[in-house]
Amino acid sequence: MSQSGPAPVLVAAGGTGGHLFPAEALAAALGKRGVTVHLVTDRRAARFGGAFANNAIHVVASATMRGRDPIAVTRTAALLGFGLVQAWALIGRLNPAAVIGFGGYPTIPPVLATVWRGVPSLIHDANAVIGRANRLLAPRVTAIATSFADVFAAEPALAAKATLTGNPIRAAVVAAAARPYATPAASDRFRLLIFGGSQGARVMAEIVPAAIAELDAGLRGRLIVVQQARDEDLARVRGAYAKLAVAADVAPFFADLPARMAESHLVISRSGASTVAELAAIGRPAILVPLPHAIDQDQFANAGMLEHSGGARRLTQDAFTPQRLAGEIATLAAAPQQLAAMAAAARSLGRLDAADRLADLVLRVAGKGANQ
Repeated sequence: MSQSGPAPVLVAAGGTGGHLFPAEALAAALGKRGVTVHLVTDRRAARFGGAFANNAIHVVASATMRGRDPIAVTRTAALLGFGLVQAWALIGRLNPAAVIGFGGYPTIPPVLATVWRGVPSLIHDANAVIGRANRLLAPRVTAIATSFADVFAAEPALAAKATLTGNPIRAAVVAAAARPYATPAASDRFRLLIFGGSQGARVMAEIVPAAIAELDAGLRGRLIVVQQARDEDLARVRGAYAKLAVAADVAPFFADLPARMAESHLVISRSGASTVAELAAIGRPAILVPLPHAIDQDQFANAGMLEHSGGARRLTQDAFTPQRLAGEIATLAAAPQQLAAMAAAARSLGRLDAADRLADLVLRVAGKGANQ
């Protein structure tokens, strides 16, 4: 049975916060316009859907294609097929005005079912290089939203239906962006923020304390470090900073990360799409270490966008050694005006209105008009 009342919008996201955070930001923007939003996701991401009412979260079977082992490929295909059947039924029941996918394999069943049912469809890609799931869906959907310009420069057919919206960011990031960059004087405390997700936290735990040990005592004495570290690394990282007499707050998770980003003079992190969007929105200089070995090399491309703007330094993981990092930190700490210029350059790429721009596009595609 289809629902009564105005047709909702269905957002499809799953797997990681990098997909779910922009979906939540879009849902908030659409909610302000009086549009009901439902989330379709997989079991991994369902627990992160706190921005959605329980009765507006729908779990559909999915799996990520990993490798070419015939058994694994067959199992993944079967799960995606089952998810497609579930999504077909869900879309028939909800009768949404539009469906938008945010990337990752969990979006394939609902977006394909949407296309086959003739419902207006969109995808949003957060990265500078379009992901594999979105690459599959792009020729089939009604419209495409991108976070970076010229993603389809070599593909006119896809470029014709692409709109640059930026990557929607959380309200906490918008609030943090109101804080201007505080250029550090030579005698000021120097605030370093280090994070990078579970895999990023491991390499940061290995390299950053060792790099700080390489700095001269005068600069070490100015440092205030905030670092994300895995539970198994906490004691080691805290002990390293204590031995160096460096003021440090080390924890596995910071709920107020956008505010801490705004407080920092320099950020050292991975370069996932959400991280790059938040660095640009808030406008903070960064040393970015892309996650290596990714098939799409999306983090490398994301970091390149900030580096080319002048807002960041990009180091491959091979180059991310204690000695190299110590040199980068020392050089930047001694050049406050360069830090300020990097902050301004990063901010020039920021799109605080990305969620509203994407909401406008969704409503246009749905045939409702951007002001309804």
